[in-house]
Amino acid sequence: MERECHPLLRGGRREHKYGHEFSAAEMESLTSVCEAILPPLPLNSLEVTGKDGQTNKAIQLFHIASGSQNSVPEEVAEHIAKRTSFEAVILVRMVMTIISTRPGTLLLCGSLCFGDRWPFINKFSQISLEKRERVIQRWFRHYWLFTLIRLVFVLIKILCLYVFFSQVNGNAENPTWEALGYQAAGTGESLPQSDQKKSRPLQNGVVETTHETTLLQNLKQKGLKVTAHPEQNTYKIECDVVIVGSGCGGGVAAGVLASSGHKVVVVEKGNYFHGTDYSLLEGPSLSELYEQGGPFPTLNGEMMLMAGSTVGGGSAVNWSACIKPPKSVLREWAEEKKILLFSTPRYLSAMEAVCERIGVTERCEREGFQNQILRKGCEKLGLDVEAVARNATESHYCGSCGYGCRTGNKKGTDSTWLVDAVEHGAVIITGCKAERLVLEGNKHGGGRRKTCLAVIAKSLNKSITKTLRIEAKVTVSACGSLLTPPLLISSGLRNKHIGRNLHLHPVLMAWGYFPESNPELEGKPYEGGIITSVHSVRSEGFNGRAIIESPALGPGLFAALCPWESGLDIKNRMLKYDRTAHLFSLIRDQGSGEIKHEGRISYKFDRLDRETMKAGLRQALRILVAAGAVEVGTQQSDGQRIKCEGITEGEMEEFLDKVYAAEGPKSMVENWNTYISAHQMGSCRMGVSEKEGAVDENGESWEAEGLFVCDASVLPSAVGVNPMITIQSTAYCISKKIAESLAKGV
Repeated sequence: MERECHPLLRGGRREHKYGHEFSAAEMESLTSVCEAILPPLPLNSLEVTGKDGQTNKAIQLFHIASGSQNSVPEEVAEHIAKRTSFEAVILVRMVMTIISTRPGTLLLCGSLCFGDRWPFINKFSQISLEKRERVIQRWFRHYWLFTLIRLVFVLIKILCLYVFFSQVNGNAENPTWEALGYQAAGTGESLPQSDQKKSRPLQNGVVETTHETTLLQNLKQKGLKVTAHPEQNTYKIECDVVIVGSGCGGGVAAGVLASSGHKVVVVEKGNYFHGTDYSLLEGPSLSELYEQGGPFPTLNGEMMLMAGSTVGGGSAVNWSACIKPPKSVLREWAEEKKILLFSTPRYLSAMEAVCERIGVTERCEREGFQNQILRKGCEKLGLDVEAVARNATESHYCGSCGYGCRTGNKKGTDSTWLVDAVEHGAVIITGCKAERLVLEGNKHGGGRRKTCLAVIAKSLNKSITKTLRIEAKVTVSACGSLLTPPLLISSGLRNKHIGRNLHLHPVLMAWGYFPESNPELEGKPYEGGIITSVHSVRSEGFNGRAIIESPALGPGLFAALCPWESGLDIKNRMLKYDRTAHLFSLIRDQGSGEIKHEGRISYKFDRLDRETMKAGLRQALRILVAAGAVEVGTQQSDGQRIKCEGITEGEMEEFLDKVYAAEGPKSMVENWNTYISAHQMGSCRMGVSEKEGAVDENGESWEAEGLFVCDASVLPSAVGVNPMITIQSTAYCISKKIAESLAKGV
C-alpha cells in the first residue's frame, strides 16, 4: 500500500483544535506571561552583529517578535496538557487562574500590580509589559518561598521559547531564523524520484495502523496467521516471537531471531519514517519522532528527558556515536555484579558483530564547528582528545541526525537489523501500543512462577477498534528503560527491581561565543557530525567519571535551555546563536531514579554526581576559553558568564570556582540548573538472582518463563559513555540465547 508522508515531517502545519482545557481566563494569563518572557522591543535596541545573510527587515521583525504571537500560548498550553504530569497541569492552571484575578495577582506580584485608577489593583494581564517582566524576574531569582510558583514559570519559559523558535509555517519556515543565522538542513531538498522506494526499505514488512482501513486483510497479506474473534472484539495473531519496541534492543532482537528462522512480529508505538519522510525541521521532527513529542520533565522538574519513539527507536534519532563500553565498566559488571556475560569472548564477539552490521567507521574526514573547538581547546591545554567512531561513512557531514537520516547514511536499526528481519519474514506493526502481557501460572516447573502467553496491543488509530492478541512462544519487551517497567508492572509482575535503579547520564552544558572574526573555525554549530570527538575528564583527586562532547541544538532547544534574565537579554543571546558553541559534561551517575508508571519519573543525585558534574563543567569552560571564545558561560539560571578578552588567569579561576552543579528549579536555592538526559538505562537490570535484579543473565524475567527484556533497562548500571554499542551488543547476546533455546524446543 502506498503511504503518504506525514504532513508534519514534510514541514506542513497542523490544522486542529488545540488539545487542552485551559479556560479563557487561564489563556489570557498564559498569553501575558509568554509576551513578558519574549517581548516586542523598540527598534535598534538589540546588539546586532551584522552577519552575512541577515537583512534589515529580518532584524526589524525580530525586534517586534513576541511570545504572544503565532498561537505560541495555545501550543504551550497543549504541550503542558499532553506532555507533563497531571500535577504539573493542575499547578499551571491554578497559578494562571490566581493571576487572572486582582486579589491573586496582588498576592503573587505585590506592589507591582498597583495602578493609578480604580480599583488600583490590576490583574497580571493588565500590568505593563515592563512590570510583568520584573515580576517574573523576581519569581525566577528571589522568591524562595514560592518554589512551586517558580517551577510553573520555568516550565512556561522553556516551552514558550522552544515553541516560538521551532515552530514553522506552511512553507516550512520560521520568520526569525534569518535573524539568527540559521538555515534548516534539507530545506527544499528532496531525493530523486527513483530513490523513493529505496528510501523505505521496510515497506514490505510494515503494517502501518495509523493509515490502515483493512487491518485484518493486510496482516494476512504479510504472512501472519490471524483469526478474528468478534465476540471479544479481538484479532488473534500467532507467531514464534513477539517483540515490543524496535530500537537498539528490539531491532537487534528482531534481526537475529528472524534470521534464525523464527516468525517474528514487532509491535512499535511510533510510526515508520525514512528518507524523504523526514523534513529535518526541529519542531515537527521532535513532535513525531520522540517520546512525548520532545523534551519532557521528571516529576520535580530538575531533569528534561529525550527518548526516541519511532521505528528504529533511539537509533533512528541519536547522534551516531559508537563508543564501546569501557573495559573497567565491563569488569565491574562481571566481578562486582557477578554478571559473567560481560567478561566472556561471546560479548566481545557480539560487539564486533554489531559494529560490522551497523557500518561503524573509526574516523571523520571533516569535523564540524563545535568539534573543531573541542579538539582545538584540548590540544592547546595539552589534554587528550579522542576520535569518536560513528555508524556512518567517514565523509558523513550531517548535523541533523537527531531529526532522522534523510540519506540513510546513518545505520540505525531501521536500516540494518530490521531490514534483516523483514527480509526473513518479520512483520512490524506500527502506531500500535502494547497495553499488557498475558501471564498465567507456570505449569512447566523450572522455578518461575508464571508463563508469558501473549501481548495485548491496541492501535493508536481510533478508527481501529479491534484489540490485537499476539500469541508467541517467546515475548520480548524492548520498549526502553522508560516504558518496559510500566508494561511489566501493569501486567502483574512484582520484582522489586522493576522500575528502580534508573540511570540517566545527566548532562549540563557550557557555552562559548566565537565571533565570525575568528577565521580558524569553519561552519555553524548546527552543521557537521554532532559527536566526532570526546575528552575524558581526568584530574588529581577526581574519582568520578565525566566525558565532554558536543550537542545538537536547534534554535528551539537552544532558546529553551538559555538562562532567562530579561526579554532583551534572551533576544541578544539568540542573535549569537550561529556562533555559539556548546560542550556538555556527561557523567556516569551513581544516583538513580524510579519509573513505575508511564511518564512519572523521579530521580535523585548522589553527592559524588554533583562533584563529578562540576569537574566536567569547569573543564568544558577551560576548553572553550583555550579554543578562543570571547565570552563563556553556563546555563545556570542567573546567567553566569564572563568575557574572556583581557582577563587574567586568576580572574578566570575565580570565575570557575563559582561554577557548580546546582539543583533544579524546584530546589530551595536562588540559582539552579536544568539537567538533560538522552540516555536512560538500568530500570530492569540483570542480576544473579531475583534479589539482585529483574532479569537473569540471559534477559529472562525471574518471574515469568518465556518473557525476556532486551533493551537498555537490563544494563546493571550506567555505562558512562554513549550506550548504543553496549545496548546492541547485550541485545545480540540475549537474542542469540533465545534463538538457541527455541531451536532446542526449550
